[in-house]
Amino acid sequence: MNIDAKTKNILAACDHTLLGVASTWDEIKAICDDGINFGTASVCIPPSFVKRAKEYVGDKLAICTVIGFPNGYNTTAVKVFETSNAIENGADEIDMVINIGELKAGNEQYLLDEIKAIKSACGKKILKVIIETCLLTEDEKKTMCRIVSEAGADYIKTSTGFSTAGATREDVALMRANSAPSVKVKAAGGISSLEDAQDFLDLGADRLGTSRVVKAVKGLANDGKY
Repeated sequence: MNIDAKTKNILAACDHTLLGVASTWDEIKAICDDGINFGTASVCIPPSFVKRAKEYVGDKLAICTVIGFPNGYNTTAVKVFETSNAIENGADEIDMVINIGELKAGNEQYLLDEIKAIKSACGKKILKVIIETCLLTEDEKKTMCRIVSEAGADYIKTSTGFSTAGATREDVALMRANSAPSVKVKAAGGISSLEDAQDFLDLGADRLGTSRVVKAVKGLANDGKY
């Protein structure tokens, strides 16, 4: 398949995602195959599939999984255990959900301590922090940009895709403007086309959490455009 350079760059920024509660191992294998064939940054899958997926792909593809997902209100100890277990099973990247209630209550130290604890459990593996922007005020989003930066996480991420809305262009721009230069931005939820994907990258996103970009490229291939 002769994919153009612009589309390859978009694919290389995608965490090809399947997190549905009814996901099967055959479906997980299929998105792993797609991730390898289309050159995505990773596949983002449920924790229970991490070990099998890593054994299946070896070094051909990064495996990302989710922690405290999708509500974020697990205790810190549980999230740390989930993280350690996922990494033992072969996860290369961790996407954790913050405790939104603690943010709403103004308990910034709790959030900072929790992200630091999970980052410590990650070791050298990548940590992305999901702040669920659709539930936050603008000030809360800026607060989380500061906390994530201070905690030393690798990414700040917009959304789980399981709440009331996904990424918006405004949120990605805000997160890029208010996070430390060392913190990358991941947009997730509602990215439905190659045009959407490019818009988010142009606004400062470094990663995209989506299942639809690969589907869009497959559609173009079926139409004879690749």
